[in-house]
Amino acid sequence: MPQRPAPFRPLLAGTAVLTALALAACGTTEAPAESPAPGAASESVTVTDARGQEVEIPAGVEDVVALEWAVVEHLQTVGVEPVGVADVAGYTDWAGTGAPLQGEPTDVGTRVEPSIDAIAGLAPDLIVAVAGRDAGAYADLEAIAPVVVLQGADAAAPLETMYDDLRLVGQAVGAEDAAEQAITAFEAHVDELTATVEEAGLAGTSLAQMDGYDNGGQIAIRPYAEGALLPAAFEAIGFENGWPGEGDAQYGLGATDVEGLSTLGDDTHILYMAVGDDDVFVNQLADNAIWTGLPTVQAGNVHRLPDGIWLFGGVDSLTAYLDALVETLAPTP
Repeated sequence: MPQRPAPFRPLLAGTAVLTALALAACGTTEAPAESPAPGAASESVTVTDARGQEVEIPAGVEDVVALEWAVVEHLQTVGVEPVGVADVAGYTDWAGTGAPLQGEPTDVGTRVEPSIDAIAGLAPDLIVAVAGRDAGAYADLEAIAPVVVLQGADAAAPLETMYDDLRLVGQAVGAEDAAEQAITAFEAHVDELTATVEEAGLAGTSLAQMDGYDNGGQIAIRPYAEGALLPAAFEAIGFENGWPGEGDAQYGLGATDVEGLSTLGDDTHILYMAVGDDDVFVNQLADNAIWTGLPTVQAGNVHRLPDGIWLFGGVDSLTAYLDALVETLAPTP
């Protein structure tokens, strides 16, 4: 795994599927022994996903497989514990603080190559993925269960896209009200933090969120440009994005090197996250003359935020991120 996991990957493995076993395990003609789980749909629903494809989802969705970490969070937010998750250990490291994993889901492989056999063995009612994979790669999954694809991100409207994905998950599992309640609660918290930032005299402070990678001794920096989710979140509470470069059209992520950080304003605060001792900014850049010579570094404006808050997550991750950010820059007495 790279030091800073990417939010998505372009391909899905086309492993053979035990379709007959998967289909045989799905559903029954008998009346259910128990009432449907809270939020489960009472009748089938058809949704239109990020592919523009209509997906019919049967009644009573309970067992859902999540192929991306943001999907896991969205499901949990509306009250569904996924039965299968891609890269459980990675989720625990990178997202487990902001949105702790609920239940004991089966690991279904990596986000790059989820295991078709493992997914089929779970006989899920629904599989949820994110845009970015080869469209032809969904055929094996669709032989197991309906597949709903979320947009994942859109640099033209990052917060709105996150809301739309959460709403789509809520619609797919019959929990629209839970999705709306979560969005309303998040927006109310944003209002509270906006007041805190204003009272602390921090409104308009320039921030630059970034990741650092050590690629065989060469340090690469991934800045979060305008349109990335995290800057959109901190801009919503009164800060400004201090990274001047552009990012990609989906996730708003840029690329530069240490020298490229000289474009930052002298008063811009640098923010980053890491896992454990894997800290490029401390371990590899401590003796780098360009890095240590940056005015903002010399001023002590470099902040490592807590581990385990997913940088491409949902309302719970963003709440944890913004709370940590405000506490870092304006600590409570």
